[in-house]
Amino acid sequence: MRIAGGVPAVATLTAATACSTSDQPSHAKGTTATVASPAAMASAHPTETLKPLLQQALSHVKGKTFTSVIVDLPPNARATPHRHGQAFVYAYVLEGTVRSQLAGQPVRTYHQGDNWVEPPGAHHVLTENTSPTERARLLVVFVSDTGDKLKVDDPKS
Repeated sequence: MRIAGGVPAVATLTAATACSTSDQPSHAKGTTATVASPAAMASAHPTETLKPLLQQALSHVKGKTFTSVIVDLPPNARATPHRHGQAFVYAYVLEGTVRSQLAGQPVRTYHQGDNWVEPPGAHHVLTENTSPTERARLLVVFVSDTGDKLKVDDPKS
């Protein structure tokens, strides 16, 4: 199923990713869901946006779904610490420079053409665009349990 042009699929992906605390319409082709939380909106840093590309059940792996998205990080953008449930995550830097850290690991900096994986259950404590003037974009691929949320922000204390 192609996501970018499919109205029901975009709505499903937007709801499944839990990327926004508000209900944003996903009825137009090429709609971009804003990834924001109350804490992110109150911070001095902008947050990322998510553009769904493709969502497809894996026919030979019962109960698993493949999803791809473009993550756009404007200058100085920082994502709220989060998890991707039990999804296996692959990220590829399309443009710009991104600093990333999983809990218990050192901070790493990725440039255009770099890529990494995140194991199921990983706690993503830092995701940020390092540039104050240029955007960064990622292609992110998830292999998840069908119906699981693809991004769950940390609870606020």
